[in-house]
Amino acid sequence: MRRRYFVMGGVSALALMACPPPVVAAPADVASRTEDEWRELLTPGQYVVLRQAQTEQPYSSPLTSEKRRGTYTCGGCGQRVFSSSDKYDSKTGWPSFRGPLPRAIREKQDRSQGMSRTEVECLRCGCHLGHVFGDGPPPKRLRYCINGTGLNFMPA
Repeated sequence: MRRRYFVMGGVSALALMACPPPVVAAPADVASRTEDEWRELLTPGQYVVLRQAQTEQPYSSPLTSEKRRGTYTCGGCGQRVFSSSDKYDSKTGWPSFRGPLPRAIREKQDRSQGMSRTEVECLRCGCHLGHVFGDGPPPKRLRYCINGTGLNFMPA
């Protein structure tokens, strides 16, 4: 009798291991929000940074000096975008990171304001987070210069 339970339990465990992990999809309403809905959802400061791709003033965000362990999320949709383990003090006045979390952001060319830069957007909702520059620390030498207004911090 015990052998039957043991065998059945083992077969059940194997069946569960064969199932793919659940896919966590972005809320359907995030990508389809209108600009009026974004204005209602975000503060005026968040709206101009996240939706109009403006840059906050340096040293204006408390997240620039945040030292606790945790995760930084997109202020528009809550997507986890950066880890505190990749944050460093670039002495530029904005939260700076060595790199993003996997599958969290997208990069695109930004030729606004007479400059050629690489813009960083949230992969889930498309909100503007900041820019990435090639003057960061080794080994990748990338500096993800992110607007603190566009982030939320979740302590570990």
